[in-house]
Amino acid sequence: MPKSTIGSAGFRWAAVIAGATLALTTPAGALHPDAAAALGAAAQRQSSTAPADLLIVNGKIYPAGGSRGFHEFLAVRGNRISAVGAAADISRYRGPGTTVIDARGGAVMPGFNDVHTHMLSGGLDMENVDLQGAQTLDELLTRIRNFAASHPDRSWVRGRGWGYEPFPGGLPTREQLDAAVPDRPALMRCYDGHSVWVNSRALAAAGITKDTPDPQNGTIVRNPQTGEPTGLLKEGPAAALINKVLPRPDAAERRRALNAAIAEALTFGVTSVTDAAGNPDDFEVYEQARRAGELGARVYYSLLVSPGFTDRDADRLDAVWKAHPDTPQLKTGVIKMFLDGVIETNTAFMLAPYVNVPTKGTPNYTVAEFDRIVQMLDRRGWQIMVHALGDGAVRMALDGFERAAAVNPAPARGRRHRLEHIETIALGDVPRFGKLGVIASMHPVGGFYVPSTGAPVRTGPPAAVGVWAGNIGPDRAARDGMWKSISAAGGRVVFGSDWPVATLDAMGRIIGIVNRQPRRRGTDERLPLTTAIDDYTSAAAYAAFDENQKGTLAPGMLADIVVLATDVFSRPPASREDIAVAVTIVDGKVAYRAPGW
Repeated sequence: MPKSTIGSAGFRWAAVIAGATLALTTPAGALHPDAAAALGAAAQRQSSTAPADLLIVNGKIYPAGGSRGFHEFLAVRGNRISAVGAAADISRYRGPGTTVIDARGGAVMPGFNDVHTHMLSGGLDMENVDLQGAQTLDELLTRIRNFAASHPDRSWVRGRGWGYEPFPGGLPTREQLDAAVPDRPALMRCYDGHSVWVNSRALAAAGITKDTPDPQNGTIVRNPQTGEPTGLLKEGPAAALINKVLPRPDAAERRRALNAAIAEALTFGVTSVTDAAGNPDDFEVYEQARRAGELGARVYYSLLVSPGFTDRDADRLDAVWKAHPDTPQLKTGVIKMFLDGVIETNTAFMLAPYVNVPTKGTPNYTVAEFDRIVQMLDRRGWQIMVHALGDGAVRMALDGFERAAAVNPAPARGRRHRLEHIETIALGDVPRFGKLGVIASMHPVGGFYVPSTGAPVRTGPPAAVGVWAGNIGPDRAARDGMWKSISAAGGRVVFGSDWPVATLDAMGRIIGIVNRQPRRRGTDERLPLTTAIDDYTSAAAYAAFDENQKGTLAPGMLADIVVLATDVFSRPPASREDIAVAVTIVDGKVAYRAPGW
């Protein structure tokens, strides 16, 4: 297994602190799992005499990790926190070379760790037409038409972010897109990423006709009278028919997109991400950025596994992991599987039929195939994150993890398998997360809710609640977002955005979680503010096997820190300005500073 390359004999002596030489890192630069405590103790010994490189003062500092107290200052030496404490002790850490950040009374907390993103594809989409928030078909077509007119050099017109509500019948057609882009191929991805809307020229470029068969686990939507493709392709295998003829961005374009995505994350205080469903080729883009010192946030990179995966395929992924030992900036060791689709298009796998169509949806794997692959990867020590959106997929995934634990010995680092999304769940499956040690990775859309009124100010995708809830009915819709119930039953919950599906705005999402009103027929899932922050920081670090390095503000931990413009702990936020990120610090250096700060 790849982790066997990291043994005590392979560590180099890398730091001298307070007279103690510590074996801290692997040859690739990763922190030894046992070194954080020793580093923290050494930093404490050193702190009484050495000034800080960076000092945060006048803030309400929340350490996270279940802490019940707050600090008044935080000191950083190099890329690690050296001290936290009371204002009376600040002077001993201030030196002539110390950079002082005045938090101006604002809240200070660990950098947010977004547990589910698509950074490269999101960065690429930042250069395409943005359809997020469009409420009518006319608005969608106007945005597309204007973008096409202003980019006459684009061989394809591409965009992302449309929702289902603006379309008569809930689904787009090629004729609609032809009206906006008649002269070249056009492709618009749905906000959820699971469907693509294309025009007639794109269908022709890909050779998709009424005689083209549906790929496995994908659907070419067709006119029921003529059999002709309507211009909507559901799920990745169908979208792949178009993707194979799309111009592929070169290495420089992908690098630029990655930099843009990380810059966007930093504006929201997001200092670490899990990048979901990647591939070895794109992983190299991240590795090149890391080697050049340009990877501005920490990345836990997952590799996509699809049906038909074999032992030989697993050998190749093992080789990728072994060739890229963990570093504090970049690592892998996690696999992504898509077990089902989405509720809006009836492709999520349900325990009972949908309300609007006589189907439960079909999982992408048979039970036997899913179990085979999960057990193979579990045996090799990989962490597995499974897209399980419908209640049928949630149960199938939990069953698979339970069977893997029954037949395989636990990996050396333990099991921390994850389910992603969990948009609805059978009540009997709620306590199984705690029982099985499976992490619930959940992604509220990112609305900021004003506590006094409960009125949402949307920052995420267009509301698809009507289609979503209408497809599954009120009882199952009431079991969306059961993070408090899962946690109360002993499960670990972590939060993320699924960006670019929804905004990277971590604090907006946290406030939405804190203030979300109970669903009709549902339970009250509101969390205390500190708990929601923990789930976005310290719990998220645990989900990536990083709890000894980051996610809390304590001596010895990596200095990834966010400063908010206000003290959200003392006064409930009433506007978006109250949760604005003022300063983001990564690795002990200011990576983002808002205007006026």
